[in-house]
Amino acid sequence: MVVDDHPLVRESMVSRLTAMGAREVIEAASCAEARARARSVGPCDVCIVDVGLPDGSGLDLIAELRAAGWPRLVVLSAADDPYSVRAAFVAGAQGYLLKSASPVVVTDGVRRVLDGGVYADPAVASLLAAGLRNNASNEGIGDLSSREIEVLRLVADGRSNKEIGDQLGLSALTVKSHLARIARKLGTGDRAEMVALAMRAGIIR
Repeated sequence: MVVDDHPLVRESMVSRLTAMGAREVIEAASCAEARARARSVGPCDVCIVDVGLPDGSGLDLIAELRAAGWPRLVVLSAADDPYSVRAAFVAGAQGYLLKSASPVVVTDGVRRVLDGGVYADPAVASLLAAGLRNNASNEGIGDLSSREIEVLRLVADGRSNKEIGDQLGLSALTVKSHLARIARKLGTGDRAEMVALAMRAGIIR
């Protein structure tokens, strides 16, 4: 589903999703319309939502869709300030894309989220990282071991602790211990924030 009050933006995004292989794309121009359509069709693979809708906040809509079982939610916005970026991930989005981004960046971001990962447009990843609760610095990134960086890259790909362990030959408990150490070094245990901080430092993409 694509939720945006600008017809040209919706048309462009629907075309991109169709080109990526989407069989059906539902469109909505407001929160009310999106809620009605979401109720009628149930959770779909992904919903791409504008933040500023004529009858409410796209972030409130994202939180509602998350609670209703929608698995993947992406913000498509003109806003590139740290408050908007941070708020989108707090609301439950797994992706934040800018309307000014190139079609390639938008497509890559949507594909990453569809694959189970977390994605922030490169232009805003640093803003998300800058808003970390404990003001983690790049020194924390520098303290990460090579194994911890491997774990963090798989976190960015949306893998569960068990999946990370299976790929690296570790138990889920060992993966949990690695994540706890990463959290101490970066000053946050939030997976999206970990990924954003690592993106800013350039250790993952």
